Amino acid sequence: MAEVPDVQPALAAELAGWLEHLGLSGQLAAAGLPTFDRDGDVVRWRDPATGEELDAERLTELDRALRSMGDDPAHGVPVELVRLRRDADVRQSLLDGGWLDYTGVGRLRGTSENAARFALHKAAQRRTVLLVQHEGGTLVPAFQLDDTGEVREELLAVLEPLLAAGVDPWRAWIWLTTPAALLGGAVPHVAARDPEELSVVQHAAVALAERTRSAQG
Repeated sequence: MAEVPDVQPALAAELAGWLEHLGLSGQLAAAGLPTFDRDGDVVRWRDPATGEELDAERLTELDRALRSMGDDPAHGVPVELVRLRRDADVRQSLLDGGWLDYTGVGRLRGTSENAARFALHKAAQRRTVLLVQHEGGTLVPAFQLDDTGEVREELLAVLEPLLAAGVDPWRAWIWLTTPAALLGGAVPHVAARDPEELSVVQHAAVALAERTRSAQG
C-alpha cells in the first residue's frame, strides 16, 4: 500500500472541523459524499461505497470540491449541503403536524378510512393530489386540503405539472409550503389563494417541472 503523506491527518481534521462548524457534517451521506469518523483526535474520511479510508489524493479532491462554491475558496460554502440541511429541517417541521393519514382525511370527508384511501390513490393517478411516502406509510400533506378534506380547487393546476414531471414528492411539498424565489419570496400554496396571483404560481410550478425534466435528462 502506498505511504500516506503526513499532510493527510491535518487536512482530514481541518475539513471535518470546517463542516462541523457550518453544521453540515450530517448532510454528507445524503449527498452521496464521503463521511468521516473520529477516534480521539484522529479523523478518518471513508468512501461511501466501500467504507475504505480516503487516500491523500482523494481527500484533497474532496476538500477542493467542497470549497469550490463562492469567490474565496478558503471560506466557500458547499451550497448543496446547505440545501440538504435546509430541506431536512423543513421535512422535520412538516412531519411535526403538517399532514393527515387516511383516517384523518376520511374523518374530514365523512367517509371510512378505506374509502378515503381508495379515493386518494385514484386522485393521485389523475395527478390531482400530492401523496408522500414516509417510513412505509402514506402522508397526505394538509396544506392542499380544504375544510371538507378535498383538494383545494385552485391547487389542481399547480399540482398537475409538478406530479407529471416526476418532481420528488418531498421536494414538491417543500416547494409548495416555503418561500419561493420565483414568487418573490411568497409561499406558493398561500399565494395561490389570491386569484390575481394564481397564474403566477402556476407559471412557477411549470418552470420547476421543466427544470426537473431537464435534470432527469
